[in-house]
Amino acid sequence: SDMIGMVLNLERVKALDSWLKTTNITLTQVNGQRKYGGPPEVWAGPAPGPRCEVFISQIPRDAYEDLLIPLFSSVGPLWEFRLMMNFSGQNRGFAYAKYGSSAMVSEAIRSLHGHMLEPGYRLCVRRSTEKRHLCMGELPADTRPEDLLQVLQGLSEGVERVSLKAGPGIEGVAAIVAFSSHHTASMAKKILVEAFNKRFNLSVSIKWHSTVKPGPDESMPPPQPFKNLASSPVKPQRCILGPTLSPHLLKPPSIPQGFCRAVGGPSSLQSPHPSCSSSCSQGLKASASSSPTMLLCRLCEMQGFGRPVREIHYSHAGSDGFLYFTYKVCIPGISQTFTGLVMILPGPSASSMLEEASQATAQQVLQALYHNQGAH
Repeated sequence: SDMIGMVLNLERVKALDSWLKTTNITLTQVNGQRKYGGPPEVWAGPAPGPRCEVFISQIPRDAYEDLLIPLFSSVGPLWEFRLMMNFSGQNRGFAYAKYGSSAMVSEAIRSLHGHMLEPGYRLCVRRSTEKRHLCMGELPADTRPEDLLQVLQGLSEGVERVSLKAGPGIEGVAAIVAFSSHHTASMAKKILVEAFNKRFNLSVSIKWHSTVKPGPDESMPPPQPFKNLASSPVKPQRCILGPTLSPHLLKPPSIPQGFCRAVGGPSSLQSPHPSCSSSCSQGLKASASSSPTMLLCRLCEMQGFGRPVREIHYSHAGSDGFLYFTYKVCIPGISQTFTGLVMILPGPSASSMLEEASQATAQQVLQALYHNQGAH
């Protein structure tokens, strides 16, 4: 528990646990974010439309939902609150809050932008873009929209329609792809470049396509972020995890003529935790950047348990855009074998995704060790 305490502020974690028990609020946790609502148990009225979400940045790393949800609920009822998390159990410095109306978002920005949550920390609150359209460039000249739609629906959730465009400055054929939500568009943006490269040997470009004009309450320039005293501004980092996109990880679409190449890829990994002995022998500088793999290795070394050995297998792709992996971790000095499931988002390369999956696994094993120790 000392190793975990070096990374986590355990008093803040206990305060969160106590608040959850008192309020009976349920948070849904996946690697990368922790979510309340969407919808909450009690909600009057329709689901929120466009421009009903705020983006909150420069959050202290040990501030959790017990502080943030009451604060942002003070403006009005929350439909959803999503706090971005890292593997150490700290937040990543940013979150999203969704309200029932665009007017409520304007009020949240007016009243909470610059709010000092802790001494030295002023929150930055802006309107979230929630874009739902992607622009795909450099497609083959003979691309037909109905073929592209069929391919995209096989590769990604939430694809609604496709329209082609051409003109000056556009290389080859470009397409505007509409999705059912910002979430499904974000998931597709992470995977499609590599999917088209691996599956069809095509190098396409993907970028956001803006179709929404600012509302009447958005004519003012966006609020500027504050320079917090306690830390440098937090840059949101790309969110988490996943294996390479290869055909056995995708729903098998019927591929029209012209989209027909496919390659294989690894689906499992079995090895000791990487760089385990070298990382541990150099000692561990405990900080927020200490990885769960290093912490687990160091903890096992200190306790004389031996080197952890892990086995990770791809399980399935969920409709939420996450990829599911099962794991088994054996620690020689402990009779118990740790097994479980991690949910991860697609990432840019096989090596980075397997590394992130390993970190997620190590974090779960650390938490299991911590809870086991607390039970004795």
